[in-house]
Amino acid sequence: MMTASDYSGFLTMPFTRPSTAMRAVHFILLGGLLMAEPVAAKPKAASAQKGPESSKALPLVNDFPTQARVESVMQCMAEHGGSNLDNMYHCVCAIDKIANRMSFKDYSESLTFTYMFDTPGDKGGEFRDPPQSKILRDRLKAAKEESQTCFPKLPAP
Repeated sequence: MMTASDYSGFLTMPFTRPSTAMRAVHFILLGGLLMAEPVAAKPKAASAQKGPESSKALPLVNDFPTQARVESVMQCMAEHGGSNLDNMYHCVCAIDKIANRMSFKDYSESLTFTYMFDTPGDKGGEFRDPPQSKILRDRLKAAKEESQTCFPKLPAP
């Protein structure tokens, strides 16, 4: 068992406080990050138009919340053999590809329709019957198929 004296080497590193100028730079950078707003996508066709249609609200480039991305990556890693750095890189790539194809609203609705599709009886009909259900499930399936390009093809043993 390690004692406190075993850790003494870690505590001998000198700590130098950042200069006043560096603290000011850190403060300014942090303030800028906190005040930054999400960037809107600029479709190529819409950027060339100058009519009334160009004043429409543009979709966010990154509207997936961090928690949703983390949950997706954790689930992906569990499906692909466990939590390790290799799986993490591939799973992050996969959710990025899905996020490029769908908005978060469509993604979360498609997950709900997918998970609740097999609910029996009338209550399950709310998830099976709407035409939007099939459209969103198909979009999610296509996005997940595209995201499989993030995973290397391993030769059979």
